[in-house]
Amino acid sequence: MDSEKKLVLVTGVTRGIGKALTRQFIKLGHTVVGCARTTSQIRSLREEFGDPNDFYAVDVSSNEEVKSWASLVINSHGVPDIIVNNAAVINLSNPLWDVPSEEFDKVIDVNIKGTANIIRHFVPVMVKNRNGVIVNFSSGWGRSADAEVAPYCASKWAIEGMTLSLSMELPSPMAAVALSPGCVNTEMLQTCFGGDASNHKSSEEWAKSGANFILGIDRSMNGTPQTHSP
Repeated sequence: MDSEKKLVLVTGVTRGIGKALTRQFIKLGHTVVGCARTTSQIRSLREEFGDPNDFYAVDVSSNEEVKSWASLVINSHGVPDIIVNNAAVINLSNPLWDVPSEEFDKVIDVNIKGTANIIRHFVPVMVKNRNGVIVNFSSGWGRSADAEVAPYCASKWAIEGMTLSLSMELPSPMAAVALSPGCVNTEMLQTCFGGDASNHKSSEEWAKSGANFILGIDRSMNGTPQTHSP
């Protein structure tokens, strides 16, 4: 792991892997700026961690909200060294034809468009500095498929392709990778696996090594799909 202190941007910081990674990055001495949609939970993170870390209520599916947030972050904290596009939602388990259009749209808007919005408004300044790593969270379901999660699978397959294209556009020594964390006991996994989700590692357990893995990503891994499932 690079011992240099980093400015790490994390989306979806109020629950699951995003929250666990936030705690672990800060524990390791790095600064985290993060976002999620729920104002009360963002307020709790601000109270828990304080300066120089900072957290904002932002809907990543809104291009305008992300644009405003990017300007605020860059002016107040500087250019991120690492972006962790973690924010995601999953559809309720149903055959594709039974997934309501509104629910399908939400999965696409958050998982794909949200990731693209963050990239659109933060990566140009990183490219200008020729520095930084972009980690787009994928899934085993971004490299395979299963019944009743078609919208989620579609979104994560899109993340894989989008990340590979992005990796071809970045100057050296920057890097972009799609990262699958394997099965982690999160609220999303519980919606699919029910009680069986508890058979898998917790977000906190994953983040203990996952944070170090992310901090170690470099140009040699650019564009290569990664899996970290300790």
